[in-house]
Amino acid sequence: MDNVRPDRLRVLLDTVLAALDERLDGRQVAGRAHLSRFHFDRLLSAGLGEAPAAFRRRLLLERAAWRLSRGSSVTDAGFEAAYDSTEAFSRAFRRAFGRPPSGFVARAEDFRLPAPNGVHFHPPAGLLVTGDVSEIAMDLTDRLIDHDDWLTGRLLDSACGLTGEQLDREVRPGHTVLAFDGPEPTVRHMLDRLVWTKEVWSAAIAGRDLPAGGDRSLEGLRSRWDRASADFRALVHDIRRRNAWNDTFVDALCDPVQSFTLGGVIAHVLTFAAHRRQVLAEALSELGVVDVAPTCPLEWERARLAARPHTPAQLRGAEEAR
Repeated sequence: MDNVRPDRLRVLLDTVLAALDERLDGRQVAGRAHLSRFHFDRLLSAGLGEAPAAFRRRLLLERAAWRLSRGSSVTDAGFEAAYDSTEAFSRAFRRAFGRPPSGFVARAEDFRLPAPNGVHFHPPAGLLVTGDVSEIAMDLTDRLIDHDDWLTGRLLDSACGLTGEQLDREVRPGHTVLAFDGPEPTVRHMLDRLVWTKEVWSAAIAGRDLPAGGDRSLEGLRSRWDRASADFRALVHDIRRRNAWNDTFVDALCDPVQSFTLGGVIAHVLTFAAHRRQVLAEALSELGVVDVAPTCPLEWERARLAARPHTPAQLRGAEEAR
């Protein structure tokens, strides 16, 4: 054991963990590791597959969720998570977990968020490194939802380069994906339906009222998508955790009322989202948008895996980080 060199990545992780309760900026945290901010961020990002700021923010939110599940107030949990206001904490928490922190208290559910590296907050003040993700296949639902989130976000970004006239031009006259959703002839219609589908089915699964028509400006669509995608993801993870794919619910939002299995609904949403994304990508290209994101999951995954993060075994120190 004497000839095993210290794992540099473990040192960086320990630095982040030790500073979790201190309101330090990135430069100050890097200084504790005797590195510049640039080199600290580069080394940690390469090892974790996650930016240091995003990694720290996720750990703080996981810890906040754990504290909420044990009876902490929303105000105290938000302050400990380094948020200056309860409103800012509530917005960040809802984006991450798909529900407000006050709703999390009652459910006391799993507090860990999806992570590309298997590193999570472990109560009361440590880290947990889950099984080796290089040896355990990613769950198919993770892969499908990650790709859906990524690609829809990229398509929304691409649409920002269009004029109002282009957004509302009938590039696909009469185009209808599902009869009950109505025609989707313009890019704005297509984007709205991608978002609306997540909103309405999430409401149906969670037993909430049918959402009202939302803001269809690009800024509004992006804001709606951030909320809807996080909400949908959280619901799917809860269904998977409970192995509730075959559970049946009565959807009172339908007219007439109908019943569906949870697994059938998720498959429905992802199937027609994939079709809509493909048509939308083609429409954006026709309108002159360059570098439209590839719609094929293989290309997305290949790009993601180009720079592989450290395995959990390396993070534990069982292997020397290279």
